[in-house]
Amino acid sequence: MSAAAIDLLRREIANPDTQWSLGTFGAIAEFSRDQGEPVRLFQSHEAVSAVTSRGGIALKPLAGTRAFASEGITKTGWNQRIALVLPADHCAMNRRTVLTEIGADREALRAEDRQSILFDLGLGALQADFCVRIADHDLTARLRELTGRAVFAADNPAMALILADNPHRVFISRIGRIEVYQPIPPPSGKSPEGPHTHVLPKLLNSGRTHPATEPVPEDFVPCAHLYPAHPARDALGEPRLFDAARYRAFQRMMAVYGDPEALSVKRRVTEAVIAGDPPSVVADGRHGRTNIRIALRQLKAQGQASAALNAWLTDFDSGNADAGDDEAELPGHD
Repeated sequence: MSAAAIDLLRREIANPDTQWSLGTFGAIAEFSRDQGEPVRLFQSHEAVSAVTSRGGIALKPLAGTRAFASEGITKTGWNQRIALVLPADHCAMNRRTVLTEIGADREALRAEDRQSILFDLGLGALQADFCVRIADHDLTARLRELTGRAVFAADNPAMALILADNPHRVFISRIGRIEVYQPIPPPSGKSPEGPHTHVLPKLLNSGRTHPATEPVPEDFVPCAHLYPAHPARDALGEPRLFDAARYRAFQRMMAVYGDPEALSVKRRVTEAVIAGDPPSVVADGRHGRTNIRIALRQLKAQGQASAALNAWLTDFDSGNADAGDDEAELPGHD
């Protein structure tokens, strides 16, 4: 990974407004922390980590890891993220498909957790292993009796036992891990604020590594994401007054880590609208149209108001048709 990208991780791990995720399409762990929340930070030229009483994240990118910044359409606005991607032939984890005991978690982010036992849930995803960490000796013994079986099988009590115990969740990829210490909400409950996980078997069964609406470089797979502070939404995904500094900060990241064609489309649209030019097709293809719509929404959010902008919005963004997959929005707000 480039020195610039490592510097990016070091800067963002220290920023409490930045959120993080690790997983795959249908199973994801999310890490965030509040302003002023006690945190243990670590930053070096090779790795970064942050640990709170609610969860933690540690990233140590391998050689070949790239940072790739992108934006996407949501129902009412746009999202932004930086994917940490590996070549598809270097990202694979163990891909276990049954409950499997791994042993004591020697890599746990807190010393007090390193004697607890990891069990891989066996979800079979390409770029991440999805584990629970068990401290209770009785539950450990019971789960050992159930290893070698699919956790979602109708006759397997393993998942019910796990849910009742509320163990730590530990999601691991080639470049790091996220640990969640907060309780698992009931099926009808809401995920807690801060670190938490989602496991959605129907989405997992699609076999996708990321949402179709997220552009990722060809032959690369996202192994973690960071979500710098959004200019038009707060940490909970609620609308906020537009923050020009946040907007400029992410656009600088896009200039370094993003797709040059996406930036070119947005620049041409912005220039055309400001010049008062009528709507015209400036790019072809799904992602080209997406970038037109993002540029228009960003102009509107910045307070631009003109007949030209209204005309462009009418042509390209009226009715929010094919608005996009909000599963790819900021973590926890899907």
